[in-house]
Amino acid sequence: MSHPIMIGVLALQGAFSCHINMLKKLGIPSIEVRNAEQLHACDGLIIPGGESTTLVRQIAFMNMHDALCEFGKSYPIFGTCAGMILLSENSTSHDVKTLGLIPMSVQRNAYGRQSESFAAPLIVELPDQEAQTLEAIFIRAPKIHEHSSDVKVLARRGKDPIIVQYKNCLASSIHPELGEQTFIHEYFASLVCTNKAEREENVKTYTSSPALT
Repeated sequence: MSHPIMIGVLALQGAFSCHINMLKKLGIPSIEVRNAEQLHACDGLIIPGGESTTLVRQIAFMNMHDALCEFGKSYPIFGTCAGMILLSENSTSHDVKTLGLIPMSVQRNAYGRQSESFAAPLIVELPDQEAQTLEAIFIRAPKIHEHSSDVKVLARRGKDPIIVQYKNCLASSIHPELGEQTFIHEYFASLVCTNKAEREENVKTYTSSPALT
């Protein structure tokens, strides 16, 4: 990557260590994020799967909700499973305070309970790449019921969107961090790298403006 990046992984609850291991496999530096101050060290953030109501309570307890919302307006965020619920505008099946960063409605546990977890092949079509098959792992996976027209669907199971992107936010019903394939995390890292390059260019342009010299 032309721009070194640091990706934070929200480490309040859930399988955050699996995302960190995936980033290590790719040689991407990462940091466990447990408070708002640590977001300042991050160029992007992953919100892992877990138990969404517990995760929301932990975010509130650490007074991180507003900081996460502000971070998501400028920096890429990748939410998996419970992280997808957090990124949505609302959850249809329980009352949680989401971050509202992706205009969509999500139902938790839509694919069954823990005992009904399963894996299935999924065709993923990332922008400017050939379609790839992912062995998708569904564990108490949420389902997108509605989304705005400018939310890009990158993978479906039947008619159901499974992986989506909205601006710099990426969200997934499944757990790519639990498999061996790395291309979803590589794609998110590319979003982070591009975002950092654009921010650095904007700073360079601003500081070199004739009005400031």
